[in-house]
Amino acid sequence: MNLRERINLLGRLGKLLCSPDERLLAHVQRTAFHNPWFTEENQLKAIHALGRQMLQTDLLTSWAAAYTLPEEERLKPCVVGLVFAGNIPLVGFHDWLAVFVSGHKAQVKLSERDPWLFPHLMQRLQEWDSRAGAYTETVRRLQGFDAVIATGSNNSARYFKQYFGKYPHIIRRNRNSVAVLKGDETAEDLSALGEDVFSFFGLGCRNVSKLYLPKGYEMQPLLDSLHEYRALILHEPYKNNYDYTYALLMLNKQPFLATGSLILREDESLSSRIATLHYAFYETEEDLAKALEKERDKLQCVLSQRSIQGFEVLPFGKSQQPGLRDYPDGVDVMEFLRNLAP
Repeated sequence: MNLRERINLLGRLGKLLCSPDERLLAHVQRTAFHNPWFTEENQLKAIHALGRQMLQTDLLTSWAAAYTLPEEERLKPCVVGLVFAGNIPLVGFHDWLAVFVSGHKAQVKLSERDPWLFPHLMQRLQEWDSRAGAYTETVRRLQGFDAVIATGSNNSARYFKQYFGKYPHIIRRNRNSVAVLKGDETAEDLSALGEDVFSFFGLGCRNVSKLYLPKGYEMQPLLDSLHEYRALILHEPYKNNYDYTYALLMLNKQPFLATGSLILREDESLSSRIATLHYAFYETEEDLAKALEKERDKLQCVLSQRSIQGFEVLPFGKSQQPGLRDYPDGVDVMEFLRNLAP
């Protein structure tokens, strides 16, 4: 397949994801039954985002044109091993997409928490064009690969580094996203921020896990806006995490705020538990800049309604809508793939 054929095929997949049919919805239901964190609503949110933000032929064409990809007859395809994380639905899809568009072959190690959606999408591509099947293989164990892109926790990243270090690789560790408030946000702004906090139960690296607030910030409007998402407490695994953290803080007599579905704690750590959101105060813009700079290598997204010097900023409500050029960790996957030699 040439590049144009691959992009056209992906565009067809995008139409399916924007309007899922019964076959795709059956796999969504199956996944939700086996993994309570992957609710049908959250899976459809991820599916629709991929269809709108990535799998549009014009977007794909513009994205690929930014790189000097070898012509098909000059390309020597490599086998690229992909280790998918399983924290949110289809979280490794962008890596696979880059491999497919670049003309290489993907060997995919799926997460046991998300084993059905991705293979079904690959099956649909092969049904539409039998040649697509040669580009992707799902495996239990990576072997015979030329390069690796692996995503996991800080602990698993150390293992990945040791095991895959002799190959060209991209190894990703834990990252977190933060939001900076100035104190003049509207109720609509704060409600949009709730999407960044609560989408996918806060399990993604693009979910906001910590707030930076100006000294003297009035917390009640924020609490009121976040309380709009109180229905999440009806989800049993989420409620179990909320109840555990609430009881632990009460027993240890540690101060916290609660909305009924979210616990807010003043804490310097970027990473927060499920159903918990950390916050810290800053006095000046200079203090804020220093605090963010200190954590730069651990940040995935910075959200604010205003610009912040030295950082690319997303508006509230947009963290879980990444585009084709929003590479995890800021590492250009297409450039990495373009420079591979078998």
